[in-house]
Amino acid sequence: MIVFVSGGARSGKSAVAERLALELRAANAGQGGVLYYLATARTSDAEMAQRIERHRRQRGSGWHTLETPLAVTEALAQVPLGSTVLLDCLTLWASQWLFQSEVDPLSSAEPGEEAWSNSQLEARGLAELEATLECARQRKLSLVVVSNDLNEDLPPQETLVWRYVAFLQQLHCWLAGEAQRVIEVAAGVAIDWKSHGSAVDKNMRKA
Repeated sequence: MIVFVSGGARSGKSAVAERLALELRAANAGQGGVLYYLATARTSDAEMAQRIERHRRQRGSGWHTLETPLAVTEALAQVPLGSTVLLDCLTLWASQWLFQSEVDPLSSAEPGEEAWSNSQLEARGLAELEATLECARQRKLSLVVVSNDLNEDLPPQETLVWRYVAFLQQLHCWLAGEAQRVIEVAAGVAIDWKSHGSAVDKNMRKA
């Protein structure tokens, strides 16, 4: 099962996603395997390190954490069949995909190599997300993907910011179409926009 959870900054979406991952494993009658947390955040400074540690404490024991800023598909390939996985978050992954030197040919291309255009880079990013979901399906994983809603304000004036927001929304639209369940979190309240109709859905409505 693929679930997409979105919401604004500090909306409570991570807590909702964590609860949902636990519900998914329970709904599988114990067949949901080990709980995995795929973290795309980089420990870039002291503030980020504190946020990461706070989230670890809030999740509690029972979670296996894999730090994977970019190579999400490769990380999923390491997860045992039938496990439950929380990917947090697509927002950071998208920014790192577009702007980090590991994948941005404008900063990493060898002399004589042709740099990718913006459209090529974004197409490859979408293809990577497609590969991630296909890997989850093949390995029979329950995958919960978390991301931020960044398009609630006026369009940004800066070209790079607009490029990033447009790319992220392209990923969101595609993911919402592929997921069996789509949830938006506002002020800690989970709003179901697309529901699979499983036992998990019924339990979440009662919560």
